[in-house]
Amino acid sequence: MAVGKNLEKLFSLENKVIVLTGAAGGIGSVLAKGLAGAGGDMVLCDVAMDPLHQVEKEIVDNGDRAKSFELDIMNIESIKTFVDTVIAEYGKIDVLINCAGINKREGFLDVEESTYDKLMGINLKGVFFLSQEVAKHMIKVKRGNIINMSSHNAVGMLGGCSVYGATKSALTALTRSMAVEWAQYGIRANAIAPGHIITPLTTVTWEHPERSQYLKERIAMERPGTPEEVLGLTVMLASDSSSYMSGMMYHIDGGCLAGGKPWPYDTKY
Repeated sequence: MAVGKNLEKLFSLENKVIVLTGAAGGIGSVLAKGLAGAGGDMVLCDVAMDPLHQVEKEIVDNGDRAKSFELDIMNIESIKTFVDTVIAEYGKIDVLINCAGINKREGFLDVEESTYDKLMGINLKGVFFLSQEVAKHMIKVKRGNIINMSSHNAVGMLGGCSVYGATKSALTALTRSMAVEWAQYGIRANAIAPGHIITPLTTVTWEHPERSQYLKERIAMERPGTPEEVLGLTVMLASDSSSYMSGMMYHIDGGCLAGGKPWPYDTKY
């Protein structure tokens, strides 16, 4: 059986120009390398250029395709200039993956306006206007694919994540709007909601004796996920194998949303 050829036919990203924001981050960098390895022509975006160039180098050294671009997703002019540059250089954008995002964990009553504006600006406003600008070009060719990186916090909250959770809930709603309004132009949109994934930014939480135990009790698998475990679904959604999937949010959470670790129950096993 030609397993490799069959899988390639289903999931290959060959000849797809894929824009990935937040590509220097813990999840973004893994997605960048994995999508490139599946054949994607990666357009890597971030404001942290040194680590972004390192991701690009690793991809290119592996024989795959990637190029780094500085993008300030808080700046509308930066967004427009970036999209114009990509279209001029590549001629198209097949897939947009909105992975850039930030969080600051503090109580609802402790959030200041500057923090609120920054989280809303990067996690929601930036995604809105970048998607809007990219979609204008996708509409011209009557095809496109947008993947938004949401979060478990879109539906299940932790203490100290009020603004972050609000942005991710809203991002999921935006995903549905994109899917409904732009389907007539051959564009589909989906969201991925990672659960409690361990990255350089969340290591402090997983090393905290109380918080890590709290999380493990709420995850059926009793462990954090890894960025690599987000990759498979991302490849599928970016590929043509998901051509009839649109307007949905898909959870990767180790059984957290399903109910977490069960209470003691009778069983002969």
